[in-house]
Amino acid sequence: MTEAPTLPAADIEAAVEAAADWENPLRDRGDRRLPKIAGPSGLVIFGVTGDLSRKKLMPAVYDLANRGLLPPGFSLVGFARRDWEDEDFAQIVHDSVREHSRTEFREEVWQQLAEGMRFIPGDFDDDQAFKQLRSAVEELDASRGTSGNYAFYLSVPPKFFPKVVQQLKKHGLAKAPEGSWRRAVIEKPFGHNLKSARALNKVLHDVFDPEQVFRIDHYLGKETVQNILALRFANQMYEPIWNRSYVDHVQITMAEDIGIGGRAGYYDGIGSARDVIQNHLLQLMALTAMEEPLAFDVDSLLTEKLKVLKSVKLPEHLGEHTVRGQYAAGWQGGEKAIGYLQEDGIDPKSKTDTYAAIKVEVDNRRWAGVPFYLRTGKRLGRRVTEIAVVFQRAPHSPFDHTATEELGQNAIVIRVQPDEGITVRFGSKVPGTSMEIRDVSMDFAYGESFTESSPEAYERLILDVLLGDSNLFPRTEEVELSWRILDPIEQYWGTHGRPAQYSSGSWGPQEADEMLARDGRSWRRP
Repeated sequence: MTEAPTLPAADIEAAVEAAADWENPLRDRGDRRLPKIAGPSGLVIFGVTGDLSRKKLMPAVYDLANRGLLPPGFSLVGFARRDWEDEDFAQIVHDSVREHSRTEFREEVWQQLAEGMRFIPGDFDDDQAFKQLRSAVEELDASRGTSGNYAFYLSVPPKFFPKVVQQLKKHGLAKAPEGSWRRAVIEKPFGHNLKSARALNKVLHDVFDPEQVFRIDHYLGKETVQNILALRFANQMYEPIWNRSYVDHVQITMAEDIGIGGRAGYYDGIGSARDVIQNHLLQLMALTAMEEPLAFDVDSLLTEKLKVLKSVKLPEHLGEHTVRGQYAAGWQGGEKAIGYLQEDGIDPKSKTDTYAAIKVEVDNRRWAGVPFYLRTGKRLGRRVTEIAVVFQRAPHSPFDHTATEELGQNAIVIRVQPDEGITVRFGSKVPGTSMEIRDVSMDFAYGESFTESSPEAYERLILDVLLGDSNLFPRTEEVELSWRILDPIEQYWGTHGRPAQYSSGSWGPQEADEMLARDGRSWRRP
């Protein structure tokens, strides 16, 4: 076999420089078709044995690695009250990945990821455990090349947030070495009301700078939520009619067909409004109602969302325009379901809401007089999250009433889950000799239009944390403004009777239907 010729060192150096010159202009232009790949880094998960970690976080980490979006030396450290060795932890991650990952399981990817896994047993007030955590981080820096870059994911109940961040500060884990970064990731709820949210923010900001704190709202990581911005601002046909001159009202719904399951300890005393409206639905409303940002960057997006949240006006009579409910026994999916008050761990006198519906307005030039109806609930007819922009009826119709009696209002419906896509509803003539007009729909579905399946929200959000991209994470001001909106409603509910009852499997209490009927409208049945 003939030996391949060896290039002179000078030629090799020139080729390397040429390759660098070829790559850099493309990246400097910010070509977004190039995948964003995390640099040297590691992730520490507190509460790693919980459901969220096993079903979402660890599979998301594997899926990122499988897609080539994590560095070869990426490291994963688990912290929990279990007497495990590193090998035990690796097996738990392995089983979670096998069961819940979105992408196919590949042994070579798993082996590379498993080499960087460590487990630290201990309580959150255990100084020795945090000393072990610091030693593990330093060892991984040396053996895996993580360069001192770590994100600390607090997958724990909110009451433990202060203790964990204070321990991170005490043991020197929150302060990054020169040229490195440290970030804190926290799950909702971000407080229980405005006062507690401010107290929590103070604790966090005493340890981490505001730009180091990433508040996870997994809805903002969904492709369909990000597509709201694309639909509105990348297309000319929708934006001219996206205002009070054409829109009658907006309905934002997040419905679940399950009960609380084993989450009584978390859910009771919080309820659906605090759990969903304060974060998910108000964020969806802000994206739906905001003005066009100057750019798709964190400051520009934040500026426009804050304008919307500052403009929110509550109804004068909260009793007429807000409703809370509790699911009672009924039939769900062909099976008998018990009521909320019969669930294990729930106080039979609990007033916690499992359904909440509110009416608000965005008091600005674009939306003045247009009601936004927000509702969420458990044990409803089906699992669905959608934003429905419902348009006014045509001001004049040349058709007979009988021709249009089956015609509803035009609508653009953004389906966030489970059938991700967009539906446009409009009137069309029914085939035949007579003039009869009915509603028809045009559908865009992600699964049919793109060959690549959408990544899980946690994939996008974990990658953004590692990249330091905070576009999709609520900031301090947003959290506090959201509580300013919800607090008066919660205070009113706290002094006015008990939640209305509704049967499991229904679409909520009758009082919610009456709330919209007062305005001459009705809820969509997705």
